Amino acid sequence: MLHLPVAATTQHSQLSFGNACSKQRNFVTVRRQAWSYFTYAAQEEVKQTHLKQAALCQVYEDFTEMSIMSKLPTRICLVGEAGRDAETLQAAESFGMPVIQSETGQDIISDMDWRTFYVLQDFEDEIFDAIHKQKECILGPPALKYAAEMKQTLGQNTRPIYNYAMRGVVTCFTGIRKKDELTKLVNLIHSMGGCIKKDLNTKTTHLICNHSGGEKYQYAKTFRLTVVRPAWVYAAWSARNSLGFEATQDNFTKAHRLKAFEGQKICFFGFPAEEHQHMVDVLLENGGVCAELDDPECSHVVVDEHTTVSKPEPKNHNTHILKSDWFWYTIQNGYANEMDYLFGDYLDSITNTPSTDRRDSLPISFNKRKRKRFSQRIQLEGTPLGSGKRRSSVSDAGLLSVSNSFFDCTASPDKLENDKLLHVEPEVSEATPTKKSMRFNHFMDFFTTESNYVGILDTILNLFKNKLEELAETNDSLLNKSEIKSIFGNFLPIHEVHQSMLEHLRKLHANWREDCLIGDIIIQHRDELIKAYPPYVNFYEQMKEQLQYCDREYPRFHAFLKINQTKPECGRQSLQDLMIRPVQRLPSISLLLNDILKHTGGSNADHARLEEALKAIKQVTLHINEDKRRTESRMAIFDIFNDIDGCPAHLVSSNRSFISKCEVNELSDSLSGRGDSLLLYLFSDSIELCKRRSRGFNTAKSPSTAKTHKHIKLISLNTIRFVIDVTDSPRAFGLLQRGDKEKLYTFSIIDEETDKLVYLKKLCMQIAAHTCRTDADKMMLSRTSLELEVDISDVNVSTLSKAFKLAAKTRLKVGRAFSFNKTPNKLKRAVSTMMTSPFGSTNSLTPASQLAQMRLASCTNINEVADEDCASMRSNSPSTQSELLVVPPLSVQPTRKNKAVVGRI
Repeated sequence: MLHLPVAATTQHSQLSFGNACSKQRNFVTVRRQAWSYFTYAAQEEVKQTHLKQAALCQVYEDFTEMSIMSKLPTRICLVGEAGRDAETLQAAESFGMPVIQSETGQDIISDMDWRTFYVLQDFEDEIFDAIHKQKECILGPPALKYAAEMKQTLGQNTRPIYNYAMRGVVTCFTGIRKKDELTKLVNLIHSMGGCIKKDLNTKTTHLICNHSGGEKYQYAKTFRLTVVRPAWVYAAWSARNSLGFEATQDNFTKAHRLKAFEGQKICFFGFPAEEHQHMVDVLLENGGVCAELDDPECSHVVVDEHTTVSKPEPKNHNTHILKSDWFWYTIQNGYANEMDYLFGDYLDSITNTPSTDRRDSLPISFNKRKRKRFSQRIQLEGTPLGSGKRRSSVSDAGLLSVSNSFFDCTASPDKLENDKLLHVEPEVSEATPTKKSMRFNHFMDFFTTESNYVGILDTILNLFKNKLEELAETNDSLLNKSEIKSIFGNFLPIHEVHQSMLEHLRKLHANWREDCLIGDIIIQHRDELIKAYPPYVNFYEQMKEQLQYCDREYPRFHAFLKINQTKPECGRQSLQDLMIRPVQRLPSISLLLNDILKHTGGSNADHARLEEALKAIKQVTLHINEDKRRTESRMAIFDIFNDIDGCPAHLVSSNRSFISKCEVNELSDSLSGRGDSLLLYLFSDSIELCKRRSRGFNTAKSPSTAKTHKHIKLISLNTIRFVIDVTDSPRAFGLLQRGDKEKLYTFSIIDEETDKLVYLKKLCMQIAAHTCRTDADKMMLSRTSLELEVDISDVNVSTLSKAFKLAAKTRLKVGRAFSFNKTPNKLKRAVSTMMTSPFGSTNSLTPASQLAQMRLASCTNINEVADEDCASMRSNSPSTQSELLVVPPLSVQPTRKNKAVVGRI
């Protein structure tokens, strides 16, 4: 037994007593705190009970008051301006109850024998406040008229109702800190028949806030509620007097929707200059403000994770540092949770998983090392991808074309700058020979590029097409079904045929032999390739225009493209870059087959098959070119039809194709008039003749006419007997049309670049092809202008001569407009006094009259020279001078009107 000293024992006893006292004091403190808590809880419970009882009492009192009021007779009191409005008075009388008028309503407010509905024009003056304090029923004129029109009762609502513009609207507020502003918004919403809730629930229709972000904003965007600014309420109140106005109309609400980045200050870090400016423009369009990294009010820093290797340090420590995906997801969906796109988490993930082959998702410094290790591994495995000699031929595949094809190719799909596209490695078979021949290496090149190509097609299908089609079936569509079809409508057949080709290549790779038939794969799929590629390639430009239009006009679709572009499957390539790959693929296949053929012996059975496969690829490209030519020809017919006023509807036909056009002047007087400029459109079975619309009276008469040409005549090639070459003119030719009476139409080619003989031979060949004749050379005759009795002296009509001709036509039209055959004598005298003498001033003449008085400095018509000589001899005669001033030279007068002019002279 251990015996302690007395002093130690005493000290120990004192410590034990002290600890016991301390514990006692702590216990007492805890008891006091617990008692205080329970007392407070009991008091709060009692307080809540009292509040509930008070609320129940208030409800009971209101119910009792309403019950009492409902038993009282009702009447309508029109206060102030409302009583002087006839429509309001008529609406009030339609309820069949007494209607009284008062200037302030105070003279009847103490009358408790009636239940009165007060109708006020102004809800913000002292009269309204005085009546509202008495808890009387107050209506606005629009609410009264609406109830009268809908044949409804005036209701039991004690809140003032000015109109029902927000009928059925349930709103909630967030982010509005000023109490006065919030109170005013609440009163206005109630005055327009709306409802307000403190928290969001399933019945909420609108969220009102000043800036994006927060829990309520996230809830509203998740459940597709309408998020608007407070200005929506004020604008609706401004339109309160419009009877048919509803605040929920899409056109009205759209102007007040809160934008995705409204109230946010965002900094973009690490982006190239062009991309940075683009993101700034998108930010400003969506209500945000661009900020610098050292801005203390910066709310978000968006980082390019592909170029940035360290976390930026903003001045504000509460600033969110996020990946670029957050920015585009916010535009697409309206909201994106910042915690899902933290740049710091992204750096931690790539640091902890350095061996993950996600080259395009890593920053550039990481990618360089990955690419170096990847290329070393490829070379060690001995695959043909490491061979620089082989790459020289395939890398140029996109720069070449097969048999002068129209393909607008860039680099081949298997080689891109900086290896942006992920490389799809084929499975290595155990049957692969240890010593690989050059034929096998080139086959592997074909196999690898086909694998990459099908991977690209899979990405387009799964990442873009299918996703857009799924969204189109919901209320959250990015594009409608028509737009999706115009972009991806011709894509599926190409994907299917190349999937089948890849399966055959995999079987060859798994069971490789030097005598395996590679060419059979192309030959077996020749028909599918012919069906799949022409529609896609021929309408690629239209597809690209539609894609660019949707990208430009739909911000959410643009964000969708940007989000997918950053994914590893796309290799940072845009959808437009991926969609051009089918256009480039056939030339690449041709070069790859050529390389295989070079290293295939003549005794190998595959040698003849490869040659046939190359012919098949050439046949596909020729078919594409021919189909493209036919498609462009048919599209040209639509354009021609839309440009010609009065064009026959049957001109547009699937059996007709456009050949060429030629601009001519008419030498005869059988179609439009001598010297008129015409357009001659040559089709496979007919010729369309049309005239360019004049910019004079025709434009003034119908300024809204969009069509630039007027139909003259449609001539079938069956009716053309001969094409006539006018030998004494380098530009003149004629068409002899058969019929009851043969007609000769003569023209002169205006375009100096058009060779007359070449054009006439093309015309004869087309007529012979249409009429199934083999003697096209016998359809063209050579004749002189004297034999045809055609005047070719003024074929090259000068600009000034055309001006005189227009002046002559203008004079004739003005003469008809001022015909005095049935004009009263007083008007005759009035007009005669206004007309000036030919010897007086010409300032009052119209521009057309002044132009008619001008004379040519030189004249090619002998008759006109003789007329000028006679005119100089008779210069002393005033009447003669007057006639000469009015009549323009004969060379610019329409020959069809010469007789009439001579008759009048």
